[in-house]
Amino acid sequence: MTVAPTSRKKSTAPRAGGIRGAVSSPIAHDSAYKHTSGAALYVDDIPTPENCSHVYIAVSDRAHAKIISADLDAVRAAPDVVAVLTKDDIPGKNDVGPVVSDDPMFVLGKGGGVVECEGQALFAVVATTMDAARAAAASAKITYEDLPAILTIDDAMAAKSLLEPPYKMKRGDVKRAMLASPHQLKGRVEIGGQEHFYLEGQAALATPGEDDDVTIYCSSQHPTEIQHKVASVLGIPYNAVTVEVRRMGGGFGGKETNGNLPTAVVALAAKLTGRPAKIRYDRDDDMIITGKRHDFRIDYQVGFDHAGCIQAIIFDQAARCGHSHDLSLSICDRAMFHADNCYYLPNVLINSYRCKTNTVSNTAFRGFGGPQGMVGIERVIDEIAFHLGKDPLEVRRVNFYAAKGTVSDRNVTPYHMNVEDCVIDKIVDELVASSGYASRRREIAHWNKNQSLLKRGIALTPVKFGISFTATHLNQAGALVHIYTDGSIHLNHGGTEMGQGLFTKIAQIVAEEFQVDIDRVKITPTNTGKVPNTSATAASAGTDLNGMAALDACKKIKKRLIDFIAADWNVKPKEITFLPGSIQSGKNKISFDDLVAKAYMARISLSANGFYATPKIKWDRKKGIGRPFFYFAYGAAVSEVVIDTLTGENRLLRVDILHDVGKSLNPAIDLGQIEGGFAQGAGWLTTEELWWDDRGRLKTHAPSTYKIPTASDRAPEMNIAIWDRGRNPEETVYRSKAVGEPPLMLGISVLMALSDAVASSNGREAYPSLDAPATPERVLRAVSDGWE
Repeated sequence: MTVAPTSRKKSTAPRAGGIRGAVSSPIAHDSAYKHTSGAALYVDDIPTPENCSHVYIAVSDRAHAKIISADLDAVRAAPDVVAVLTKDDIPGKNDVGPVVSDDPMFVLGKGGGVVECEGQALFAVVATTMDAARAAAASAKITYEDLPAILTIDDAMAAKSLLEPPYKMKRGDVKRAMLASPHQLKGRVEIGGQEHFYLEGQAALATPGEDDDVTIYCSSQHPTEIQHKVASVLGIPYNAVTVEVRRMGGGFGGKETNGNLPTAVVALAAKLTGRPAKIRYDRDDDMIITGKRHDFRIDYQVGFDHAGCIQAIIFDQAARCGHSHDLSLSICDRAMFHADNCYYLPNVLINSYRCKTNTVSNTAFRGFGGPQGMVGIERVIDEIAFHLGKDPLEVRRVNFYAAKGTVSDRNVTPYHMNVEDCVIDKIVDELVASSGYASRRREIAHWNKNQSLLKRGIALTPVKFGISFTATHLNQAGALVHIYTDGSIHLNHGGTEMGQGLFTKIAQIVAEEFQVDIDRVKITPTNTGKVPNTSATAASAGTDLNGMAALDACKKIKKRLIDFIAADWNVKPKEITFLPGSIQSGKNKISFDDLVAKAYMARISLSANGFYATPKIKWDRKKGIGRPFFYFAYGAAVSEVVIDTLTGENRLLRVDILHDVGKSLNPAIDLGQIEGGFAQGAGWLTTEELWWDDRGRLKTHAPSTYKIPTASDRAPEMNIAIWDRGRNPEETVYRSKAVGEPPLMLGISVLMALSDAVASSNGREAYPSLDAPATPERVLRAVSDGWE
């Protein structure tokens, strides 16, 4: 038998700047070897403690109903059942909502209850095995009285079922500018949701300790929120709950709040039974219980001149939020923030409707509402171009924000923030040249004229994505760095690793600062007992925040070492230089390990906490004015597709991407994020269809019915590059830029390319109404509409 090694495989990457794994080195993800060999430990891989119980959550199969009666006697009497938990067993608060307390952990208790969606938790069964818990739950006898259910955006808008009154962002005189515009268009685009489909499902293990203590091992992007929700449910202080996360098998936003329920349930089971308790959703349960990307309905009215320059625009954005708030208000806000994408809108009104429906509460997903807002404006740009008979790229260019460094009044967003770093014009110019966009567009137009059944399409779409949490207080992070007396380094911070390479990048930052090989830096699990009060690893801010916090901790230790050795050598601190593996001043030189040992003997602290709070940002939500983002990330993509006009079948033929990551901390990881983000965005807009029946039951809850992109969906030719002129003008860690979310929106180019192909169909007089996801059925319908 071959046993895979459990320690990190030593990097064989060449030394950059004299040390292995320095900043800007394209080294592999710290767990890449473990991932591919199966040695990486996830929650379900942690050795199950002796006497551990397994927990199954029984959920509603009704969209909206009153529980008339519930008989759980057979459940309690079932073989191997340890306990049955209802809301009556909760010592604290029956709520797992992240912001607003409107998401009960359990619906069922004495006196019944009301369920508001399929998949809502009723009760939980604690048993010696998961199979026993699941079988016991099936014996529950529950009688419902069905209530009217609001399932769709259209239903909610008709019933005025909203989580809050409509929210608006406005700038300029929209009415007057619209009337004065030479051209006007109206339209609607509907955009579907998206399942996160992380490879590792929701999972948690809880172990009870002394007194009120409980330790949680879970797959979560937000350990601090897990800590708070568990404490709230158990009625204990935060300091009694320790949460640890080593890694997740994917997250994409789906483990920011969706983990609150399973972790709180196993914590309750552990405390009430005095035994460890474990939960792991299977794929079907995971897809039914957890929230998705919000689906949107966007209506628009736009006024523009003969060049296609937008003079006035109105967006009505309606989002299906589900039965509770979750993070919907912030998500819908971000959709509004990105309704402009890269375009200056002189007179703009954005109305947002947060629809309350009897469906699962939708939640964070890579881009956090921004992608939906961008699809709306990109559809508008393409429709303007079609109306004027122009290349959509020409219309995009005349509407771009003013370029960085130019004096112009065309740099104010709908939320009154000045865009000071716009480089989209430069990126697009380079991509147009490298992709051969102009010549290919001409060739495709000629090809389409000679083809009756197959039609090709091409589109170039840009991305401008704001980086920061729009809830200003979340833009903070902490880190903890220890140096041991042998010179090895222990690193901990508040960010979580979900495969995106955050841990690797921050280890590179620490290695760079101390000028040691990255192999000397030990990456350790995120733990609320080490770094408290952390924000979620989300908003693409993980490296920006935690990297700067780790850098702060390193600088504190480094200053102590410099001051110490400067005094020992009788030189000024500014004369001390950190070199690869050593420290030098003139003829004086000492190895890093020897300096650390010597400093310890002199009683110099070799440990430090680091902290960082993002500067400059502020947001007044009531007024709709402020600077919610520290900076913007930019990119652009060209996608080419072909469609079969008889079946709607389509293929992605070629992709060219140029993306700005500032000064890349790790080009290998960044390129992976760019390609993966694009693929996920393209999947959302083409193949990933969520479908509920008229009773509010999700029918696409497994890989057999829900299609994520696979290797075969990848374009035969993909040219992906990091913009080599990128440099963050703001003082981020080594002038890098966020790369987690922005690339997903590059996938919008695929939807626009499909629309371009459909638009080339014979006899079309109006721009095709191609909604997302653009499945073969929708493509065929759009083609057929043009023939009528």
